[in-house]
Amino acid sequence: MSKEANEYESPVTFITEHTKPSRMKRAAAKHLIERYFCQLTEGCGNGACTNEFCASCLGFQPLDHNTAAIRALELYKMNAKLCGRHSAAFPDNSSAKETHPTLLGDHHRKMPDHEDNLFPPREDFREVHYLTEEKVYEILGICEGKKDYSPLIRVIGRIFSSADGLVQSFRKDKEQHPNTKEQLNTHQAKDEDKDEDDKERTTAMEQESEASASIEGATGSTEKRLGPVEVSVDIEAVRRVYDRLLSNEKMESAFLNALVYLTPNVELDLTYLDVYDTNPDYLNIFIIVMENSSLHSPEYLEMAMPLFCKCMSKLPLPALAKLTRLWSQYSVEHLRRMMETFQQLITYTVISNEYDSDSLVNDDECVVAAAKCLKLVFYANVLGGDLDTGHNEEEEPASESSELTLQELLGEERSNKKGPRVDPLEKELGVRTLDCRRPLIPFEEFVNEPLNDVLEMDKDFTFFKVDSESKFSFQSCPFILNACTKSLGLYYDNRISMYSERRITALYSLVQGQQLNPYLRLKVRRDHIIDDALVRLEMIAMENPADLRKQLFVEFEGEQGVDEGGVSKEFFQLVLEEMFNPDIGMFTYDDSTKLFWYNPSSLENEAQFTLIGIVLGLAIYNNCILDVHFPMVVYRKLMGKKGTYLDLTDSHPVLYQSLRELLDYEGDVEEDMMITFQISQTDLFGDPITYDLKENGDKIPVSADNRKEFVSLYSDYILNKSVERQFKAFRRGFQMVTNESPLKYLFRPEEVELLICGSRNLDFQMLEETTEYDGGYSKDCRIIKDFWETVHSFGEEDKRLFLQFTTGTDRAPVGGLGKLKMIIAKNGPDTDRLPTSHTCFNALLLPEYDSKEKLKERLLKAITYAKGFGML
Repeated sequence: MSKEANEYESPVTFITEHTKPSRMKRAAAKHLIERYFCQLTEGCGNGACTNEFCASCLGFQPLDHNTAAIRALELYKMNAKLCGRHSAAFPDNSSAKETHPTLLGDHHRKMPDHEDNLFPPREDFREVHYLTEEKVYEILGICEGKKDYSPLIRVIGRIFSSADGLVQSFRKDKEQHPNTKEQLNTHQAKDEDKDEDDKERTTAMEQESEASASIEGATGSTEKRLGPVEVSVDIEAVRRVYDRLLSNEKMESAFLNALVYLTPNVELDLTYLDVYDTNPDYLNIFIIVMENSSLHSPEYLEMAMPLFCKCMSKLPLPALAKLTRLWSQYSVEHLRRMMETFQQLITYTVISNEYDSDSLVNDDECVVAAAKCLKLVFYANVLGGDLDTGHNEEEEPASESSELTLQELLGEERSNKKGPRVDPLEKELGVRTLDCRRPLIPFEEFVNEPLNDVLEMDKDFTFFKVDSESKFSFQSCPFILNACTKSLGLYYDNRISMYSERRITALYSLVQGQQLNPYLRLKVRRDHIIDDALVRLEMIAMENPADLRKQLFVEFEGEQGVDEGGVSKEFFQLVLEEMFNPDIGMFTYDDSTKLFWYNPSSLENEAQFTLIGIVLGLAIYNNCILDVHFPMVVYRKLMGKKGTYLDLTDSHPVLYQSLRELLDYEGDVEEDMMITFQISQTDLFGDPITYDLKENGDKIPVSADNRKEFVSLYSDYILNKSVERQFKAFRRGFQMVTNESPLKYLFRPEEVELLICGSRNLDFQMLEETTEYDGGYSKDCRIIKDFWETVHSFGEEDKRLFLQFTTGTDRAPVGGLGKLKMIIAKNGPDTDRLPTSHTCFNALLLPEYDSKEKLKERLLKAITYAKGFGML
């Protein structure tokens, strides 16, 4: 049906593109097509008709309604013969609008004359050009009394398939704003009770909107909140009408058929006539349709929703923003229903089709349109959640090297020179995903796994970076992608940057005669690893920061080995172990949370913190997982947000609890607690240090009136001001590597942590299922079965040691251990030698031990004493 519907609209598009239609021309064309349709389905009523395109003609083969609709368009294009009017079966101009629901279902065929006579002319409701809640109930009451719902079905079909009729329906204001003389003459006055009901409903909606907005947090920050969005449609009335009518099975198909008929005309209006610019109430169509709770049913998903989503995606940006703001004030229940509708449409379409490199999901108009519509719900979810649009870190300007001059001369300008892109809707709304601390619906529910499974990420990445104007990339809707898929996109971006830097280096060597150095090479000594790394990276950062975006190669002085990933992993781990050593004093360690925090009294210079930032950036850039333990506020700060009171929950839990008790205290705060706006801390040597949160803070007591301000200033000092020097240097190093990356655009803070640290969830069953074998081993070999039984019997600590030994890290990559692709290769017959590994290839070299006991003993010894030995 979806395919046939698309065929139905394409001739109309052809007409509009070649005749520059006005509304009058479109109406005339529409009327002629309807006449052809009725002629094909019902005939002209003349038993002696000789028109081969008329159902009354002798020998005419009956057509189903879908085929007739398509045939009617073809007859219109060829200007085929039209019969004269011989019976009421053939509609005149006034009745044509009532016949169009029959285009889509047999149950809407015109009733015989004797059935029409059951309703007198005054009950035919042809004078109804828009609907109100009262009018729907009036017609429904008449239909229920006669046990015949045909009049209401015809009215629903006529109004809900007409853009003009739907725009004028269910208005909040007592005047329906008739825009034609005919509507003005037939306009019906509302009674005083209805006026009062409208006012009450409007007030209730405004109160609900205010309640749904998050209140000012305990931090005392004033957050930018949205007021009620003014629309002319009475949403509560629409919901009541749907609830009443959709409980009647006979009404459901009327709404469905009307929506299928409505969408081609709406799409034409939005594509060619800019209707929203001249009439903002045109948005009412989408508001009313989206209140239908049956949109997720299979019939809608197959027939109507693909067309409707295509229409919605063509709304101009201001309209999309207004719709998003309106939905942000809906309840979680209503928002989740809309989210599930679009998700089900995407899933239904994906599983119903087959995609490959020649037929990409990016080219599926239905999936693309649904993803664009889902974006509106996503941002509504963000706007309706707990927002913090303030507390933004000041961005430091990215350092640029002289290399850019040569690039520009050679036409090699960076595609991301101005930084990561900003979504137009995000800019229009003035809010970022990062600004939302807690959305109405968890972000994870917006991820569509079936779509992720069929997405060709290499192609999608190309569209995202190169061909975004003409091709759709799902990276423009990153909320729908899981972290594993997005990390693959980031991997492609990093690799292309590495190749670009390599190419630029080659150009330098040709133009300026410089020595060719296409890689970032670090030669370090194990016992001076920090000094060596610091000096080398600091020189690179000063001379040409772009070199940090070259592929990393590490060499330990005096040791053999080619770095294909494994040596770099060990380098990262050794650097972090030394710099996070509490004896150095750069970071403090909390035994309760097992997390590190910057030491405000650190004596180390900023270069050391910059080095750690560079190391974190290089780990992401070179696809390495690090064993770092930071609270989430660090990743939020890296993404551009300042720490606030709520961030203390995991970074400083004891302090958070104390401040929480202060906020909740019901007694006399000033008398009982005797706190001032001066706080004290202990420095590195145990000496007390005082700090005034406000000028003359020691003379300002904390009271019930100013305690929120105290909590806000205290939190700001602990998380931002006290560590400003250390964190700025840390972030500077991180941005040297990632500034041109789409990292900020694609990932949320918790996903950045996953990129850097990997997953703590170790599913060895998944690892076993994806492991490959080489050198004569297979999954059915005795020693392989013994090996997995042994590994599964290990405790948590031994499993982490095994991962460290085999892969160079004790964490699972993004997506879990199933994404690791480990290789177990045969390394000779039974022997006393220990197993060895190639960490750069995730390869374990395992001799064929003659017993399970020997296998376990040799393996445990290898993984326990592995550091600096046995890993190649």
